[in-house]
Order: sequence, then structure tokens, then C-alpha cells
Amino acid sequence: MKMIENEMNVAVPLEIVKASDIEPKEVKWLWYPYIPFGKVTLLQGDPGDGKSKFMLSLAALLSKGEHLPFADAEEREPITIIYQTTEDDADDTVVPRFNSAGGNGDNLIFIKEDMKSLSFGDNRIREAIEKYNAKLLILDPMSSYIGESCSMNNANETRAEFNHLIAVAKDTGCAIVIIAHMNKMRDTNPLYRTNGSIDIAGAARSILAITRTANKEAPAERYLVQVKSNLAPTGSAILFEVAESRVNFVSELEMTAEEAFSSLAPKMGRPSEKELKAKEFILEMLKDGEMLANDCEAKLEETGFKKSTIKKAKKKAGVVSHKKGFLWYWSLPMGDMPRA
Repeated sequence: MKMIENEMNVAVPLEIVKASDIEPKEVKWLWYPYIPFGKVTLLQGDPGDGKSKFMLSLAALLSKGEHLPFADAEEREPITIIYQTTEDDADDTVVPRFNSAGGNGDNLIFIKEDMKSLSFGDNRIREAIEKYNAKLLILDPMSSYIGESCSMNNANETRAEFNHLIAVAKDTGCAIVIIAHMNKMRDTNPLYRTNGSIDIAGAARSILAITRTANKEAPAERYLVQVKSNLAPTGSAILFEVAESRVNFVSELEMTAEEAFSSLAPKMGRPSEKELKAKEFILEMLKDGEMLANDCEAKLEETGFKKSTIKKAKKKAGVVSHKKGFLWYWSLPMGDMPRA
């Protein structure tokens, strides 16, 4: 105890840095605005919703230098990806899925964990990133890699573990994506569905989440939404389908994380009469197919519905907002939605 006290009382000279001495740097992006280079991103969702398939499909595109979904069509070189998972075996699940998505197997590598399991603070992570110039590290799931001795509900312990990865990401410029399961609090804000301490959500610069859609006729449909975005405006939601070994990207949507998750949350209270009338108006208006979002909102406002009522009625009607070119459209879940 005395040794610890002495270490804490060691005098450290005061040092300051002027803002004028710091050279500002622009954030670089693996996938704008969802996954930044040099930072930690969290991808979360319920078990079985396609998180691993989603990341392997992205990895397959990146391994060949192809454009990511709904991103600017800029030239990019193939990159090396490190994929670590304790939930699926590489030979019968990970690699077949990666190959099914068309990935280049020379650019997907694994750190062997036969002798020792990896954790956030393992030096092999930094060594592998630097030696193979990896630009993306995927750790799946968080609970397996945060460290056996770390209590995920302890803020001090989780922050200390995350600091290892934050430093590696910053020093190497590698994008680090951690896949995590969500807690069971379905009626709360998606930000608070991160398992463990809120410091876990605090440590990530971007949080993405995957959830099923409310369309019972298409059980393979999922939404990807951005729950948290510290470095850029929040990205559009993305509709995709989970296939047998990969995912198929469908379209961008005008939808918040709260809206995506509220469609599956327990419904509390009774809707007002105005909301019900607005919902009926929307269903009638869209029965013949999609319409421009601006036209829909204008018609509703002309009828006397307030914006807050329109927003609630839109959710209850299950309206899907999708983008074609520079314009947004509304359609019903069973309507003819454009496929990318």
C-alpha cells in the first residue's frame, strides 16, 4: 500500500501545449460517416440479426478495393483486414461467408489464438496491424475480447481496456470495429442498449446498430442505423437483406435510430384521434405507390395536421423513406420500393 501511495505522489513537472502549436488534422474515413480511420467504432445488435455477415460483406468489398454501399465513388486500393471472432470458426463459417461475398482471401488475415486468447491490451494487435499494414480490425464479440478480468459494468475497468485500443487506432490509423450484443431494454433509447457501462458507448466515436424491420412479409430485412456520431453528421439509415452467407444492400432511408428501434418496441399508451386520422390519411395517400416526401408533408399540413402528429402517424403507418438521386420518397412497407 505504501508503494502505491508513493507512486501516486511522484511529482510530475507541469507541461502545457498551446493550441497554436498543434497542427489540425482532418478525420479520414473508411466509410463516411459510419466508420472513421484511427478510431474505435461499435457495431451492435441482437443475436442473429446479421452483424457478423454485415461486417464480412463490407470486408469483402474492401479486400478488393471496391466502393462501399452508398458512398462517394472515389478510387480506393484493396486493404488488409484482420478479423478476430470467438463465435464462428474460420474454416466452416467465416471464410465461406467471406468467399460468398466475393472477397479476396489474400487480404483477410487472422491472429492465431491457439496459445493465448487475445484481449484489447494484447501487443499482438498492434504488431499485426503494423506488420501487415492492416486498415481494418474487427473484434467479434466485445465480451470475448475486452479481457477476462474486466467487469463490463465497471466504468473504470472498461475505460482502461478501451484506452489500449484507442491508442492503437490513433497511432496506426487503423479503423477498429467492435461487434457487440445489445441488452434487452427494448423500450429505451438505442444508445443505452449497449451492454455494460455507459463508458463503453462513451469510448466509441461512432456507434452503429442493426435491427429487424417491422415488415413481417420480409423477415430477412434489416436496418443499419447510426446511434452515435462524434465526428460527422449522423448518416442515413440503410436497408439491407440478410442472405444465407452474405448481406445484400438495398437502399438509403431517412430514418433515425430511435425510429428504427421504436417500430419493434412495446407500444405504450393509446394513440390520439388526430394521429389515427393522420395515419389513415397517409395510408390512403400512398395506396397507389410512392410519392415525393415533400408533397406528402405538404398535403398533410394543408389538411391541418401538425408536424409532430405527422411524424408519429408516419411511424404508425410504417412509412419507409427512401432516396432516389437527390430526392426523398415515401412508400408503404408493402409498396414497390426501389432496389439498388
